[in-house]
Amino acid sequence: MKFKIIRTPVRFLLIVLLSVVTLSSCRKELCYNHFRQAEINIEWEREWERDYGASVMAGWNDVVMGFSYDMLRPGIPEGVTMLSYNEGGTQPYMSFLSPDGDDVNLGGDERESVQSLLFYNNDTEYIVIQDVASLPFARASTTGRSRSSLGVIKELHPNERTINPPDVLYGAFIGSVPEIGIHQSRPLAVKMQPLVYTYIVRYEFEYGLQHVALARGALAGMAESVYLRDGSTSQQSATLLYDCEPASYGYVAIVHSFGTPGFPDEYYGQYSSDRRDASRRYTLNLELKFKNGKTREMTFDVSLQLASQPRGGVITVGGIRVEDDENKFESGFDVNVDDWGEHEDIDLPIGGQ
Repeated sequence: MKFKIIRTPVRFLLIVLLSVVTLSSCRKELCYNHFRQAEINIEWEREWERDYGASVMAGWNDVVMGFSYDMLRPGIPEGVTMLSYNEGGTQPYMSFLSPDGDDVNLGGDERESVQSLLFYNNDTEYIVIQDVASLPFARASTTGRSRSSLGVIKELHPNERTINPPDVLYGAFIGSVPEIGIHQSRPLAVKMQPLVYTYIVRYEFEYGLQHVALARGALAGMAESVYLRDGSTSQQSATLLYDCEPASYGYVAIVHSFGTPGFPDEYYGQYSSDRRDASRRYTLNLELKFKNGKTREMTFDVSLQLASQPRGGVITVGGIRVEDDENKFESGFDVNVDDWGEHEDIDLPIGGQ
């Protein structure tokens, strides 16, 4: 049997290949998979306090403070949540990005395209994100915490909720996404800036530090939440509860906070005016447990210090004395102080954020 060999012209093969490519390509008027791509590149601004007149950085002394200024800079989070808002700023689409950023789909035709983007880190423990469905009201708060003492604080700030200090929180907002054509990709720089700041609270003892077994504190009058779109804090105030650590001069606490209430963050948003409310009162608390098991509560007015430090800083109170008779052992033996934490209840969030 003989086989006939058919020789196909090279020109014909090229025509067939071009036809296949043409038919498989997406024509704009026929394809239903239109998209816009953004190459999100994330930069982190690792600041723990802002200078509003206190000049904390300029006057910093490592020896006096016990650690360096840079040691307090927050780290880079493990992940980022991006909320994509269409026209009207409602019903956002959620995406999860790496700390460096990712390539993301920003929508299809003109009706579906993204108008604005909201970012925040998602590796927090106590942060509660609220009202993200309505962009102007999207905000971050923190979980509640109760303490059976705080008698004076509750009298001075009767309407405040007692809360845990918030975790380190960054945020960014892009109000107008640059125009990106169908089937196009464009780099988009995002600067993540702090929404939570740090206060170093120093309780300096004049006498009697040796009588103290444990210490804890509270800071009343601070902002209860922060708005994610512009970094401004809510008008509602709250009391932060925290534990203290021993230091050579007394006790110290490193406390995270949204800052003072009703204050615009000119670094984060577009504000340039100073809207500090001079009438607000800020109260610092110190509760001591002596080695004989007795407790003592003290309060300090720190309004002047907070007036120049609305976004992080150093709060110092001194002249604290514990007299010898306050630690007198009536029973003749040391009282167990391991139950210090039993006086507190912590409300943890239900579900992830």
